[in-house]
Amino acid sequence: MDFDQGICWYGLEERLERTTDARHRKMLQTVIDHAKAETRGDVDGLMATLNADPQYHFWNGKDFGPKGADAVRAYYEWFVASGAGFFESRKVRVVVDDDNVVTESIMRGIVPGSTAERRGYTVPDIDAHYLVTTRTAIFWPFDESCALIGEDSYSSTDLTDITLVPDDELPDEYVAMLDAIGQPLVRT
Repeated sequence: MDFDQGICWYGLEERLERTTDARHRKMLQTVIDHAKAETRGDVDGLMATLNADPQYHFWNGKDFGPKGADAVRAYYEWFVASGAGFFESRKVRVVVDDDNVVTESIMRGIVPGSTAERRGYTVPDIDAHYLVTTRTAIFWPFDESCALIGEDSYSSTDLTDITLVPDDELPDEYVAMLDAIGQPLVRT
């Protein structure tokens, strides 16, 4: 199974190349930096893209996003430790105005069953690994200094595809990530 986490920012870089407005360029670069930090599992790098009081809104029937720097940091620490950071986010659309970057994407990631379950998905084996694919729209609001105010993310578990990935088909990069976060995979 092939994965390229750079897909998370390639569409943003393409949009950046076509953008001439200085503020818009800075905002796009911040989202690119955020995406790169997220796929590296760099919590300090993620927090560096945010303002002092970030507000996250994850909409899936109700808002369950973290609010405030401490809660957002705790969320990202969980995100990295849980194995949720192995994903691609192919941008279908990127919209930029003076206050927001908006991305619509097809998100595809491999996660441990326990992480999928915590996200609200029903999985038959929490010790297995799953390919989760969903369509997501994220509004990335910015303050006057071009720091991210947070994320407003919209997705639906009703439109999510979840597929078991046999251990012997897991990408080597995913297995290395699991090892790095202290969840080594013993392939059978």
